[in-house]
Amino acid sequence: MVGALWTTPALRVAAASTRVADQDAEDVRRLRQAADAGDARAQFDLGVRYATGKGVPTSDAEAARWIALAAAQGLVDAQFNLGLMYADGNGVAVDPGQAVFWLRKAADQGDARAQSNLGLMYANGSGVPTDAAQAAQWYRKAAEQGEVTAQFTLGLMYAAGDGVPRDPTQSTTWFLRAAEQGHAAAQFNVGQNYLRGVGVSADVTRAAEWFQKAAAQGEAGAQVTLGTMYLSGSGVPRAVAEGLRWIRASADQGNADAQFRLGLMFANGIGVARDDAQAVAWYQKAANAGSVSAQTNLGARYATGAGVQQDPALALEWFRKAADQGDASAQFNLGVMYANGSGATPDPVEAYKWLLLASAVAKGDEQQRYIATRDTLARSLTPEQLSQAQIRAREWAATKKP
Repeated sequence: MVGALWTTPALRVAAASTRVADQDAEDVRRLRQAADAGDARAQFDLGVRYATGKGVPTSDAEAARWIALAAAQGLVDAQFNLGLMYADGNGVAVDPGQAVFWLRKAADQGDARAQSNLGLMYANGSGVPTDAAQAAQWYRKAAEQGEVTAQFTLGLMYAAGDGVPRDPTQSTTWFLRAAEQGHAAAQFNVGQNYLRGVGVSADVTRAAEWFQKAAAQGEAGAQVTLGTMYLSGSGVPRAVAEGLRWIRASADQGNADAQFRLGLMFANGIGVARDDAQAVAWYQKAANAGSVSAQTNLGARYATGAGVQQDPALALEWFRKAADQGDASAQFNLGVMYANGSGATPDPVEAYKWLLLASAVAKGDEQQRYIATRDTLARSLTPEQLSQAQIRAREWAATKKP
């Protein structure tokens, strides 16, 4: 009896799949009949089936053909999708002009997705001349209909004064509208604005609330910022373990600031056992990603041999990377190394150049220390050497001007 009644799950799935396939074939037959008769919605739906391979062999070219027929009849979904197909080259040759043509057709019918994408085309100068003001106008139309990407982008444009007058209040307003729809980057930006008092009154507690929302969605910048707030007890109760959790989550995503901060935590034993090797490993990740602070700290590690084998040449290399980005501490250390011939042949002119640059940007007590070291070296240089160093410093500064 058991054997007679038993049906394997695999057989059940196969039988169900056959019924679905039969239903798909019948649906396609009906769609094709209506599409051949000129029904725009049927033409579009048949095109979507060819794009997805549902009930028919996948064919981007057939998808584009049927969607184009529907678009020509004014079906807004078809016009929008045909615009995207021309933009991406799906089933048709890439043609930014045709993409703009069909997106505009849909946008003029009030389609928010098309309006947002048309804004992007104007922003990028794709199929139309670059025009930030036109981009902002189309983004606004879409944003006012609740299109979340357009709301976020309009917030960015008001923050930068790109295509619209710079307006921090308007920027925050649009970020908030996107954030309330769950847009993680907008939530992070709202948090930043509350933290800094940009477009709203500064409120560290509300900032932390928005960072929490964005961090929970995996936004790496929000995670490291929230982690830092937990470490200091700013806007949230101080909780070192929670701070470590969020900073590590961000670091694991490759956020350079988080990687640097995690290095600091291992270096100082904050929330973890002190571990110089781990500190160096995280500094290395951050330094490779371009973190100036990590490059400087990594240079110091190689200079002293803390957590790594001492290597003055590598120290010089990392100090130079940070110094070239304007870090005063790295510039000072680079100057000292050239003065002492550590990691390189002694070069008093190059040393003075870097000490001159460091003393110009450092602040407070650090600046006074740098000036004292600079002036001590200056007393051992000839007027010609001092002149050469000053020329090198000016030449370096000229390359850094925007």
